Amino acid sequence: MTFDYSYLKREVLALTGIDLECYKEKQMKRRIDTLIAKHKIEGYDKYVQGLKADKVLFEEFVNYITINVSEFYRNPEQWQLMDQTVIPELIKRFGRNLKIWSAACSTGDEPYSLVMALSKHLPLSNIKIYATDLDKQVIAKAKVGLYTDKSIVSVPEDLKRKYFTRMGNSFKISDEIKSRVEFKEHNLLKDQYPVDYHMIVCRNVLIYFTEEAKDAVFRRFCRSLAPGGILFIGSTEQIINYKEIGFERKNSFFYQKP
Repeated sequence: MTFDYSYLKREVLALTGIDLECYKEKQMKRRIDTLIAKHKIEGYDKYVQGLKADKVLFEEFVNYITINVSEFYRNPEQWQLMDQTVIPELIKRFGRNLKIWSAACSTGDEPYSLVMALSKHLPLSNIKIYATDLDKQVIAKAKVGLYTDKSIVSVPEDLKRKYFTRMGNSFKISDEIKSRVEFKEHNLLKDQYPVDYHMIVCRNVLIYFTEEAKDAVFRRFCRSLAPGGILFIGSTEQIINYKEIGFERKNSFFYQKP
């Protein structure tokens, strides 16, 4: 048997359910090779043996390849647009009990940002965010709710004072915000998508996917939205064929299902 990158992809799919075929190969192979070199392991076959035998090595691998980079209110001008235009329109169209999905939510910065943004328009008791990620370790971190100063730098000052408490060098988000988010494991590339959502937020994740995988995910997001629903994507992304998929473009980062 040849223990090449194709072998690794097959083994990773069997072990984790993560299909590396859907990620840009050059970027992902470089990341994995760097990780293997760090452990001074020679060859993909030896590394796969390690992943099967060593739980710590396995969890480090999953966490590393799922690329978790997040922060609160990332690109504040886009959140300002959401506050001023998108949220009021959604409430007008769908009422006060909005169904919102934060997909590939990483360490929780994004779904917690959504709760705080919505809290300016709705009572907390009306807010419920469904948040998913394929990495159970980052979901565990999200549930703890501890963040660095750098992570929360873009949070509006009034919300920062209201919902964060300093704990040593970290900041803990309040339980009243945490209680409004339901976290679940979910793989965008293979799991069933929820339906009839009023807004889906998935930002700065699909840049690592192949064009084919991106297209498939955007189409599935469109099917997951209720008519009139909004998809909010990241500043590093764009949907070139949005009309073909079935979206209308509200601006560079917000797309609406007619």
